[in-house]
Amino acid sequence: MTDAQLFASPDAKEWITTPDGNRRRLILHTDELMMVEFGFDRGGVGALHSHPHVQSSYVAEGRFEVTIDGRTSIVEAGGAFIVPSGLVHGVKALEAGRLVDTFTPPPRADFL
Repeated sequence: MTDAQLFASPDAKEWITTPDGNRRRLILHTDELMMVEFGFDRGGVGALHSHPHVQSSYVAEGRFEVTIDGRTSIVEAGGAFIVPSGLVHGVKALEAGRLVDTFTPPPRADFL
C-alpha cells in the first residue's frame, strides 16, 4: 500500500473524451478501489452496459435519469446510486453534470 497514491488535487488528472462523447478522468485507485469522475453535457448518454465490478455513483452536480436492471429513477446533485455486479445500467444527463464513480474490485482496465 505504500506505493499507492492516497490524495488527489482537483485538476491533477486530465479529462479524456469517451467514445460516447462524454468525459472521464481517473481520480485515484488502489488494489481494492478505483475512483473515476465523469462529465456530461445536457443530453449526454452513458449507454446501457454491464461489468463485473460493483459500482457506487455520487451525483456531484446536475440531474440524471439512471436505469439499473430495467428500473429507472431521477437522481440529482447530492444523490447517489449503487450498481451490483453484472447488472445492466446507464444514464442520461437531464442537465449538464458530473458523476463520481467508485468501482470494486479494480482495476477497470479500460480506464487505465
